[in-house]
Amino acid sequence: MSATDSIAIRAHQASETAFNGDKVASPCISVCKMNDDQSLCLGCLRTLDELRAWSTLDDTGKRSIWKDIAERAGVSV
Repeated sequence: MSATDSIAIRAHQASETAFNGDKVASPCISVCKMNDDQSLCLGCLRTLDELRAWSTLDDTGKRSIWKDIAERAGVSV
């Protein structure tokens, strides 16, 4: 499975939490390294602002970040 496939699956699962009441899972896969221009984490495709904000966001905000991650990966959710 490619990284893009994995992101697509996890983003879809995150969007489903709106319907079953589960907490939205973190996109972190413990590959914490920023890209060359320091704009995105190579492991989870979040920006620094998204990384900082994650723990304070409600589930709606977290699903919004998952949607952005999917778009960055070029997949639809």
